Amino acid sequence: MKAYQIFTDATADSSANLMAGLPTVKIVPMQVEISGSTYTYGPDGNISVREFYQLQRSGGFAQTSQVNPSVYFECFEPFLRQGIDILYLCFSSGMSGTFESARLCVEEMKQKYPERNIICLDTLCASVGEGFLVHEAARKQAEGLTIDELADWVMAHRLEVCHWFTVDTFDHLRHGGRVSSAAAAMGNVLQIKPLLHVDESGGLQVKGKPCGRKKAILTQLDKMEHGWTPEIGKLVVVGHGDDPDAADQLQRAVIERFPEVEIHIADIGPIIGAHTGPGMLALIYWGNNR
Repeated sequence: MKAYQIFTDATADSSANLMAGLPTVKIVPMQVEISGSTYTYGPDGNISVREFYQLQRSGGFAQTSQVNPSVYFECFEPFLRQGIDILYLCFSSGMSGTFESARLCVEEMKQKYPERNIICLDTLCASVGEGFLVHEAARKQAEGLTIDELADWVMAHRLEVCHWFTVDTFDHLRHGGRVSSAAAAMGNVLQIKPLLHVDESGGLQVKGKPCGRKKAILTQLDKMEHGWTPEIGKLVVVGHGDDPDAADQLQRAVIERFPEVEIHIADIGPIIGAHTGPGMLALIYWGNNR
């Protein structure tokens, strides 16, 4: 099989334990601005997940930006020069212009390296959902799929990755313009934990307004019960925005209701956390209720 390297970006939240034993996936770093300073998150970055959420809890609001085209060249070219093809699994186009920027860079690199196969795919996934799909792609690479076979597999299965998120407060959704100030104020007073869903276009939609953490977790479990398709895979990922206790609570609830799962916990990093804030809780699984 011809050698190829899987790349993804720093929005693909995962964990070392989840990726252990699989082919190495390279990460394209991304930038996040908070409290007047700009940081790089990813390889050789200068901010950790914990440091980022500490800044948020201190009152800082964050914003992110698309990857600079030069970063793609810096990441990809060493492999292309060695004769290694590239499969890049990119953050959802439904939430960012990152995919379009990456696609244009890839077209330019194809002109420079016409003998290389460089494939840029829109995962239509985000955060731990994107990390989930990247993990499964690496597993398929280990099973021996060629780059073209794996690209076809990703495109065939990307809309079966189901994302159900809850956030602890409305503050960061309000700051990002996803909810109004009035709705945010009312939601915080009523202890509403908005239920968010990544839809078929890769966009983020509010799908419910459960009151309190316990109700929010039960709602996530109900969504999984109605849509989970373990015949595709039994992997389930719980993601959290610097709230390990809540992640543990959700993990235990999932195992109690679905004892056959293969479950992992992963941090939700600064790129997604910039828009959702501390306390975000995600449940990701293979399913038919995307």
